[in-house]
Amino acid sequence: MTSSTAAIIGAAETDELGTLPDISALQLHAEAARNTLADCGLRAGDIDGIASAGQSPIAVAHHLGIDPAWIDGTQVGGCSFMLHVRHAAAAIEAGLCTTVLITHGESGRSRVGMGGFRGASLATQFEVPHGVTGPPTLFPMGVLRYMKETGLTHEQLASVAVAQRRWAARTPRARYRDEITVEDVFASPLIAYPMHKLECCLVTDGGGALVVTSADRAAGMDLPHPPVYLLGGGEAMETPMVSQMEDFTTSKAFRRSSAAAFAEARIAPADVDHLMVYDAFAHLPIYGLEDLGFVGRGEAGAYIAEGNTSPGGELPMNTNGGGLSYTHTGMYGMFAIQESVRQLRGTAAAQVDDVGISVAQGVGGMFMAAGTLVLGREPR
Repeated sequence: MTSSTAAIIGAAETDELGTLPDISALQLHAEAARNTLADCGLRAGDIDGIASAGQSPIAVAHHLGIDPAWIDGTQVGGCSFMLHVRHAAAAIEAGLCTTVLITHGESGRSRVGMGGFRGASLATQFEVPHGVTGPPTLFPMGVLRYMKETGLTHEQLASVAVAQRRWAARTPRARYRDEITVEDVFASPLIAYPMHKLECCLVTDGGGALVVTSADRAAGMDLPHPPVYLLGGGEAMETPMVSQMEDFTTSKAFRRSSAAAFAEARIAPADVDHLMVYDAFAHLPIYGLEDLGFVGRGEAGAYIAEGNTSPGGELPMNTNGGGLSYTHTGMYGMFAIQESVRQLRGTAAAQVDDVGISVAQGVGGMFMAAGTLVLGREPR
């Protein structure tokens, strides 16, 4: 894939986010798809490629009446949608399809139409017996090691939630909008040390979708919104079990996927105007800032606490409020991409001035996988 061969021409979320007990996961996919097709002025019949995670792309296509020539059911957790965009661009460049619909819908809170326990796995055999039973006990496992090695303080960790709530306060669709302090974070219930409730992601229902086509085709279309161009992408994996990470204090998958994306886009961190880092828990933006090369080892906590990622800061990050304050259905990556697209279009609720390049960084599982997209307002 070469730079700027693909463009995102449609991007929209479900009508509502939050607690939606009357809408199934499949219907959330359909609603997001309907809104996204309307966003770019297309119909289901214009789509010849489909990608989704959570629900089978076949089920989604059948429900929507789409008969695709290309199908992608890649499912590697919350970053799946970053990979879908990259795969769609490659498929379009290869001539396998022309226009790809990527959908997400998840009843993460209400559990309508969601599967349950799926049996034995490596984690249930080798991690669960030691008392770790879910993301709050698994995902933050390495942060105590990080704190010991780098000097990250509890106050700096809490400042991640504080910074992102400042953005959420400017975003009407955000689940939590009241600004908070470090003291408020400490006063919220302790979930799994050192994570308090306000340092853990939301659990919500909702969805979103994207339409991807070639940059050349986008240039010739009469679109309601300007295209957003894919300048570079990367994907990587490490381990299905967080206990088997090479180093608890850094994500190998983050480093590899972002390095590939930045190289393909021919950019450096200094070229990035806006950043979305998947934030299932407060330490992920800290890891992201360092693993993507925006700050040095052990510097991210102070960087956030000093306001550099907050409104008015030099690197606006997670400007919708992130998974901590905006929404988090279980696979948040779609919403990170949506906010990057809005910022590049100039339509975000908490709009940043003059965003030319936005990076959306996703994680899958507990640092299991990663996907990185470098998106631009102009093609290259």
